[in-house]
Amino acid sequence: MSTAIISFTGEGRVISAKIAAKMPDCTRFCFHKHSDDNAETFTELSAFTAEYFGKYEALIFVGSVGIAVRAAAPHIRSKTTDPAVVAVDDSGKFAVSVLSGHIGGANELAEKVAEIIGAVPVITTATDTHGLISPDVFAKKNGLVITDMNAAKAVAAAFLDGAKVGFRCGYPHSELPRGLTECDSGDLGICISGNPDERPFATTLPLLPRNLIVGIGCRRGTSAEAITTHITRIFAEKGLDLRRLAAVATIDIKADETGLSEFCERLGLSLKTFTPDELMSVDGKFSHSDFVEKTTGADNVCERAAVFAGGRILVPKTARNGITAAVAELPVYIDFEKE
Repeated sequence: MSTAIISFTGEGRVISAKIAAKMPDCTRFCFHKHSDDNAETFTELSAFTAEYFGKYEALIFVGSVGIAVRAAAPHIRSKTTDPAVVAVDDSGKFAVSVLSGHIGGANELAEKVAEIIGAVPVITTATDTHGLISPDVFAKKNGLVITDMNAAKAVAAAFLDGAKVGFRCGYPHSELPRGLTECDSGDLGICISGNPDERPFATTLPLLPRNLIVGIGCRRGTSAEAITTHITRIFAEKGLDLRRLAAVATIDIKADETGLSEFCERLGLSLKTFTPDELMSVDGKFSHSDFVEKTTGADNVCERAAVFAGGRILVPKTARNGITAAVAELPVYIDFEKE
């Protein structure tokens, strides 16, 4: 996760350097009076936070919890979008999860930082302190999309109250933890399904697996808008939820295709590319195109790429306006002990 480490004192600067040495993808920011050659500097915290709060997935403040709270407060919007915020005192004794403990990953980050500097992690979210599963943490670790935050809160509250929470799942799963009971109806429960409208409980928390790969082939110069229109139409026609998309797959010569890259960026998807030899090595029956094979070296891009990425064809090749697309489904296993 992209992380900004912010320090204010000489002692804090040393701690920030120690953290950064063990954490990839992080940038250090030091108050200008206590900086070094490996850090960027800032002079005014409120202006700094206003600029960077939404640019990093996590912020580690090496200072008091109060400083972290005052800096973050004007920019807090939602637990589903806010970055993780952790505060580390400049003596290095405690690493405190301050904001976005579950979905944002602040609880895990606080534990990681504490391990690096030999501090005590401080986690105060209720489900964690009671040793219960948290719906949002469980969902994040298993690549599931929470579609109803109010229902998620109701489930978390039920766990804390010791109430029965039902569980229905369309996929294989590990042993259920304390608090969950497998059933098909009831007052409150979790339903893991590819259909967000499947609600077997009076109050249902629907969780969608992000397990769809879309394989795409397109003419050079195809716009992101055209790709978006084509994929959106396919998903609507087949009754698939776009939130289930996990990645896009294509041939390596499309790695620099601007429209494809922009499409992936808009939806927060990774772009997986494969060589013609890799695509042709895939077993199975695929539609064949002499023109595509002559042009790219593979007789089919979209279906083969989706399958090579690990999926099983769910929607075969669909062509429109110079774009071909196929949807493949990845296998799902729900693991309640997944780290």
